[in-house]
Amino acid sequence: MWAAAGDERGSATVLAVGMIAALVTVSAAAVQLGAAVGTRHRAEAAADLAALAAATRAVQGVAAACDSARVVTEGMGTELVRCDLDGWHAVVQVRAQGPVSVLGWGSGHGRARAGPVPP
Repeated sequence: MWAAAGDERGSATVLAVGMIAALVTVSAAAVQLGAAVGTRHRAEAAADLAALAAATRAVQGVAAACDSARVVTEGMGTELVRCDLDGWHAVVQVRAQGPVSVLGWGSGHGRARAGPVPP
């Protein structure tokens, strides 16, 4: 039988489907944001350690310092983008590739500087 014109049977199903779709969308966005933050933290941690590694070999020159930084970043699954010495201070920039994202958050970047503390 056909329902009367004022019958509202099934309207709760449509509302429930809409609410579930909204919940799935918000959850997916939260997961993507969490992945982006995690990738950025990984890049920053790799940059910190690479700068420390480079600073320990600064006395041997730029090539030795940056080789040491590169070993650290490769060991952490990241990429050394920039490595320089500013006096005895090592300055590095690192990129970490994150999971594929529909929002375009594909990589995280970290920068760090390490060296002796002035007296």
